[in-house]
Amino acid sequence: MTKPLKKAVFPVAGLGTRFLPATKAVPKEMLPVVDKPLIQYAVDEAVEAGIEQMILVTGRGKGAIEDHFDIAYELEATMKARGKSLEVLEGTRLKPGSFAYVRQQEPMGLGHAVWCARDLIGDEPFAVVLPDDFMHGKPGCLKQMVDAYEKVGGNLICAMEVPDEATQKYGIITPGARDGALTEVKGLVEKPAPGTSPSNLAVIGRYVLQPEVMRLLENQEAGAGGEIQLTDAMARMIGDQPFHGVTFAGVRHDCGDKAGFLHANLAVAMERADLAGPVGDFARTLLG
Repeated sequence: MTKPLKKAVFPVAGLGTRFLPATKAVPKEMLPVVDKPLIQYAVDEAVEAGIEQMILVTGRGKGAIEDHFDIAYELEATMKARGKSLEVLEGTRLKPGSFAYVRQQEPMGLGHAVWCARDLIGDEPFAVVLPDDFMHGKPGCLKQMVDAYEKVGGNLICAMEVPDEATQKYGIITPGARDGALTEVKGLVEKPAPGTSPSNLAVIGRYVLQPEVMRLLENQEAGAGGEIQLTDAMARMIGDQPFHGVTFAGVRHDCGDKAGFLHANLAVAMERADLAGPVGDFARTLLG
């Protein structure tokens, strides 16, 4: 029987150096896409997928993320006094106890960040959500993956085709049988050298994992980039448990990249009734 998925890990300890100086004092996960921070979109996606506990792996200087999902008494009192609706804040106020925080003291890689949440995960399956990967579509990426998980169980990763010249930037799937959006995962390799990639199907920042991965991460040696790679631990589970890639029916914007971040802002703005007109007019003006 497949255990229900109720927990998600959000690794948010990174320094965001590619967005300096904006991220000198503001966590990169708090950078807004139009009027919501990246971390809010990620949490909204998890809530849509039925996740009940959000586990944020943070670091120094990330207090603004905790504050964002807390009650802002002065703000709310002022808004009420001025007759303004608090509906805009609804997504920032989940049930008490819905958020848990643990620190990753050293930047030792994604695998290490996920392992830091081991005691909060216990013996439960869990999702991993990377807020930098802005997954734009309905239903959300994690909902699509949870629907697949309920059918096939085991471990799932979000998969996306990338150009051959870009495979060295990603974890890459060795594919097996395909069934619609599902692809059997026969192997995984992190950032393969040019010309050695087993496919152009890349692993994107959404995962559904069984708790056994934590025990593998416990003794996982450093891999690509000298960091503890989640991909390496996942690869060791292949053959012991079902493993599939789910191709996301939507668009991914890499918000760890400046151009990708701007693309996400434009895409969201153009779907908003209050912004599509003026933003579209301005874009057309710029393009001549």
